[in-house]
Amino acid sequence: MGIRTNILLRVYIAFGLILLFAGAVVFQLYRVQFVQGKKWRAMSQTLSTKYENVEASRGNILSVDGSLLATSVPEYDVHMDMMAGGIADDKIFYGKVDSLALKLSQLYPDKSATEFSRMLRDARKDSSRYQLIRRKVTYQELEKIKKFPLFSTGRLGGSLIAIAENKRILPFRTLAARTIGYKNENVKNAVGLEGAFADYINGENGKRLMQRIAGGIYMPVNNGEEEIPAKDGADIISTIDVNYQDVAQDALKKELIKSQADHGCVVLMEVATGEIRAIANFSRNKNGDYEEKLNYAISAANDPGSTFKLASYMTLFDQHKIDTNTVVDAEGGRYNIYNKEKILKTVKDVEENHLMTAKKAFEESSNVAVVKYVYSHYKDNPREFTDNLQNVLHLNEKLVLQIPGEAQPVVKSPANRSWNKILTLPQMAYGYEMQLTPLQILTLYNSVANNGKMIAPIFVREIQRLGNTVEHFQARVINPKVCSDATLGKMKALLEGVVNEGTGKNVIKNSLYSVAGKTGTAQIANGAKGYAENKTYQASFCGYFPADCGGG
Repeated sequence: MGIRTNILLRVYIAFGLILLFAGAVVFQLYRVQFVQGKKWRAMSQTLSTKYENVEASRGNILSVDGSLLATSVPEYDVHMDMMAGGIADDKIFYGKVDSLALKLSQLYPDKSATEFSRMLRDARKDSSRYQLIRRKVTYQELEKIKKFPLFSTGRLGGSLIAIAENKRILPFRTLAARTIGYKNENVKNAVGLEGAFADYINGENGKRLMQRIAGGIYMPVNNGEEEIPAKDGADIISTIDVNYQDVAQDALKKELIKSQADHGCVVLMEVATGEIRAIANFSRNKNGDYEEKLNYAISAANDPGSTFKLASYMTLFDQHKIDTNTVVDAEGGRYNIYNKEKILKTVKDVEENHLMTAKKAFEESSNVAVVKYVYSHYKDNPREFTDNLQNVLHLNEKLVLQIPGEAQPVVKSPANRSWNKILTLPQMAYGYEMQLTPLQILTLYNSVANNGKMIAPIFVREIQRLGNTVEHFQARVINPKVCSDATLGKMKALLEGVVNEGTGKNVIKNSLYSVAGKTGTAQIANGAKGYAENKTYQASFCGYFPADCGGG
């Protein structure tokens, strides 16, 4: 074979291979385009588009009279598609861009018309499809912007893209703010009604199709419209009355300022229904002002002090240990508790009391009297006393409130490891060696005003969606009858006596309506160090009005 023939053969082989490779390429292109086209087009779509959650508008929280306590209002991020069909013609865009810039500067004076014009022109040169114009635009502002030049929707489509986000606002600002609560993705524990009823309030998120454009930015495919509409949350009808709440907060703050207290709370509960009409909690901040930080009414469990004497006297009366006329020697307001010859505890009264009836002792809040009554009748069988507190008055049980954060009450019995055979019973008689929240004490007092029926407080009356009731709530009955009618009559008379003749005479008595209740002062323990090193005291009053009709 000659050299020429050898070269030609090699050329033909190379040319054949090239043709073969070209044929393979054409075949593969055909296969990708027509055989696997649907598959690859779908994959392409998934790589360049995605669905984004659209947050649902959260439901409202309303007061018992329908006033808005919390609501969601839309805020918008306004963008502009510089290549939209309606402004594709340079003549249209540049003929109106300065007019648009002027309108924007008039609405938002923090930026001049020149600055807006420069921003818009630069975005046009860059062919921006999703130019940010303004964040946090209100609904009212958006309605004005829609009418601006270049933004109105024309035959070929407008350039305005508005992305809505919901902003939670409290129309009454600080009114019942802690009870209303808030939603915070970074806080695991629910806060207030917002947290406790989040499943109802949150609604169901929608979906919006987004497409990736230059720079890795995603913009809505359908001008911000949702492919799957969001379902708005349900409304919560609370038991709060804005008028009572306003008065309660104002009164509490005035008293805290007057006494320069560290913190305080006030709760107003409707007797028959258990509905909380007002609840306020204030703490003093580093500037000396008062603000809501913690819901002390449901979370602060401390020794209740003398307000607990209601439970002690109720137990004594109902078990026929004493009567209102039973006389006790208060020993000048000093009573020593001994272990053999050693004084373990000296119980003290503010006044130098001597012989007094149970009625007088309750009205004057004698610690010595109630200790001697309880200790003398129950020292050999303390369970008879503690069983009534736990099994009849249910003071050792949570109220199972509709909002989170309730502290676990502690009411001891001889079964407790910390029970002291000599000291615990007399200490309990006047409200020590236990932990109860203000709302738990209020529930006890409410049972007296409610003719013996003990009910758990409620904060939400109803859940509604589009005006229709989803769920209705009523107070849970803890005990239909906490004591006999005879005991109830005695306790009501004693509670009225406290205000009319006793320690509440100069504190709460007034000429407008009758009040029944009990004052209390308790020294707060300092953890493991006990009471000796801590001189912090808690003053309280718990009662009901009008007293002459069993409470309101």
